[in-house]
Amino acid sequence: MADDNEQTNMAESLLATPNLAGALESEQFRRFLDQIPMAIVVSQIKTPETIVYANPEFEKLFGQSVADISGQSWRVLRGVDQGNPAERTLGEAVTDLTEYVGTFKIDRPGGETVTVDAYSNVIEDDDGTPCYRLAALVDVSAHRQERQDELEQQVRERDTLLREVQHRVKNNLQMITALIRIEARNAQAGMDTAPFDRLAGRIESIQLLYSLLSDQDHSKELDLGVYLSKIAASVLGMHATDGIRLDLKVDACPVSVNVALPTGLVVNELLTNSFKHAFAGRDGGTIILHSLADEKHCRVIVADDGSGLPEGAVWPKRGKLSAAIVQTLRENAKASLDIASAPGRGMSVTISFSRELATAA
Repeated sequence: MADDNEQTNMAESLLATPNLAGALESEQFRRFLDQIPMAIVVSQIKTPETIVYANPEFEKLFGQSVADISGQSWRVLRGVDQGNPAERTLGEAVTDLTEYVGTFKIDRPGGETVTVDAYSNVIEDDDGTPCYRLAALVDVSAHRQERQDELEQQVRERDTLLREVQHRVKNNLQMITALIRIEARNAQAGMDTAPFDRLAGRIESIQLLYSLLSDQDHSKELDLGVYLSKIAASVLGMHATDGIRLDLKVDACPVSVNVALPTGLVVNELLTNSFKHAFAGRDGGTIILHSLADEKHCRVIVADDGSGLPEGAVWPKRGKLSAAIVQTLRENAKASLDIASAPGRGMSVTISFSRELATAA
C-alpha cells in the first residue's frame, strides 16, 4: 500500500523558488482548484490588486460569474458585514484582515439572501513578498436558520461554539494554503495529477469535519466512527474498483476536533493508497477500516491484503506531509501507531489512544 506516485523530494522542493503564478496559469492547477468544496477567490497582489480566479463553487454561492469579477478589485464582491455597525463590505474585510474576517450577508440576483463566513490569507513567495491573496467563503445560511430559536435561548453557548468553529476553520484554511503552495511548486506541464488528487482528498476530509461540526448541537466533540464512515464513503466514491471490497466496521467514539482531524487525514491517505496501489496487477482484494471502542480505549485499523510496501520502503516517509500529520496525531491524542507490512502480504496500520485523552485534547 505504498504511495508510489507521490512526487519525490517534495520537502526539498520547499526550498525552490515558488511557481504559483505559473500554476495559476496552468489548466491542470485550475482544475484542482475547481474541485475544492468551498467558494475560493484568488487575487494577484500588484498595483492595482485584481482578481484572477474564482471557482465554480463561488459562482453557485454568490450568483456572480467569473467573468463578472475577473480583472476587478475585491470591491466587486457583494456582501455586508453582519457584525460591524459601519457595514463594512466583504471586499474591504478581505483586503484589510487575515484569517477569519467576519460573517457577511450576500444578496443574490433574484432577491435570495445567503450568509457566509469569510476567511482570507496572503500567500508569500520564499523571499517573504506577498504575491497572492486567497479568500475562502463558507455558506452558513442553513445552519443559522435552523438554530435561530436556540440562539435566542442559549446565545452565550452558541457564540462560544461559533468562535471555536471559526478558529478551527481558520487553522484549516492555513493548512489548505500551505498544501496549495507545496503542490503548486510542482505544477509543470505534463506532470502527474496524483498529487492534486491526494490534495483534493485531504481538503475533502477537512470539509467533512466542518460539515459535522456545523450540523451538531452544542457539543465540543464529534463521533469518530461517523466521521471515518464519511471519509470512507468519499474515498470509495473516488477510487472504487471492481473486485476490491471494503470491510467497514465502526463503533461510536466521541473525540475532540484536535484528534478527529489528524485521524481522518491519516485514514484518508491510507485508504486512498490501498485503492490505488495495493492491488496493482491483481483482480482484487479486501481493504479493512475498523474503528473499535471499549470503555477506555479506541483503536482504528486500516489494512489490506495487497502487495504491501516495497522492500526497504517505510510509511510515513520522513519529510513528507503524512509524517507531519502522524506526528500531530501522536501529540494531540497521545496515540500509538503499529505499522506492519511485508512485500506480497499486505499492510496494516493500527492507531490506538485513550478515550479520556481523546476528548480532552
